[in-house]
Amino acid sequence: MAENVIEKDTVIIGSGPGGYVAAIRASELGQDVAIIEKSDTVGGVCLNVGCVPSKALITAGHRLQQAKDSSTYGISTSDAVIDFTKTQAWKDEKVVARMTNGVQMLLKKHHVELINGEAYLDSDTQLRIMPSGERQFMDNGGGQTIKFKNLILATGSRPIEIRGFKFQDRVIDSTGGLNLKEVPKEFVIIGGGYVGTELAGAYADLGSHVTILEGSPNIIPNFEKDMVSIVKKNLEKKGVTIITNAMAKSSEQKADSVDVTYEVDGKPSTITADYCMVTVGRRPNTDNFGLEMTNVKTNDRGLVEVDEQGKTSVDHIYAIGDITPGPALAHKAFFEAKTVAGAISGKNTANDYIGVPAVCFTDPELASVGLTEKDAKDKGIEVKTAKFPFAGNARAVSLDAAEGFVKLIAQKDTGTLLGGQIVGPGASDLISELSVAINCQLNAEDIALTIHPHPTLGEPIQEAADILIGYPTHI
Repeated sequence: MAENVIEKDTVIIGSGPGGYVAAIRASELGQDVAIIEKSDTVGGVCLNVGCVPSKALITAGHRLQQAKDSSTYGISTSDAVIDFTKTQAWKDEKVVARMTNGVQMLLKKHHVELINGEAYLDSDTQLRIMPSGERQFMDNGGGQTIKFKNLILATGSRPIEIRGFKFQDRVIDSTGGLNLKEVPKEFVIIGGGYVGTELAGAYADLGSHVTILEGSPNIIPNFEKDMVSIVKKNLEKKGVTIITNAMAKSSEQKADSVDVTYEVDGKPSTITADYCMVTVGRRPNTDNFGLEMTNVKTNDRGLVEVDEQGKTSVDHIYAIGDITPGPALAHKAFFEAKTVAGAISGKNTANDYIGVPAVCFTDPELASVGLTEKDAKDKGIEVKTAKFPFAGNARAVSLDAAEGFVKLIAQKDTGTLLGGQIVGPGASDLISELSVAINCQLNAEDIALTIHPHPTLGEPIQEAADILIGYPTHI
């Protein structure tokens, strides 16, 4: 075995958003880095079968609807049809492959050694790598052994499979939902959170009749009700059926359909659909690579316990991304990746989550950062709020997308910005300004006195700040 042992300064398990960013930053800081990835491509779930390809399908759905009817703008079109095979090819080849190839190029440019295989930890200082799918041969002493000085765990998460809904041909997870060969006529989605609601809107635009079964009283429960109500109204305009307080009970898969049984207030109902997609959450991948062979501690949810630098209970082992507490967001993993790479190099880095934005690519988009009004009041903070509608914004009106608003929350006595919510066109991009403002502890006057170009979608942020300081202009 001694001849089959190699030594590395920094080893990273997983090449998703956290893993590949950690590898690049660690290399930039002078570390000798190896990254272990079990799949054929780098980029993890987000880039391959998650947030990036889902945005491609959302875009395709919007384009189809615009092609079908642009009469509002005086544009007449003949019947638009979709070749979904070409849509999927565009998504896979022009979007996903382009981005994953870019990540691979960056890893190569930064001299990161990319090792394809499955990692299994033997101890706090050593792991073994087996070819993907051949872990069963590990007990025979097979595989490549690596001793490491530092280890970063970035193993991500996987979809939760619920009882009665075994993932097969007609019951699918979000990965299956993104890779359908045809647009379903009837599509049932169990779970009305971020993923379920985004794909519900996408497939409704592509031509499906979608039914969302959500167990809580409202879809996308992590956002404020006045924001969600606008999204809900638009989904219903697209023909989406939303059933809340619904508990999924069982599924019966057939050759070309699936029967989904659910209950509301104890009353059972059954829907027949082409496919049923289950998007009720994700489980951290901390149970499948020998973590129990180390002294790394996890909590009762299987998440790795870390300090503000991402350090685990073992000084030289770090964890980032979906396997750590907090929201499972790619941009959170990006941030944590840079923090741990810096910590390993002796930098005075730390994670600070106050300015982490949350975004949902619905129609219209939702975005939030910092505290909500309720959050602030629960903390005993006296606040003042301001809301400006996109209906008063010339750019939004000219885009025929005037639904929604910008809401700012500021500390009452100082005017310091504590949070902001945006529902409307471009919310996913606009929220970055508020993230900067909150991270820098700017006050409402700082925003109000910052000149925003006209006519743009960013102006409602300045308009809301004007309201906060008592000098509203366009309302």
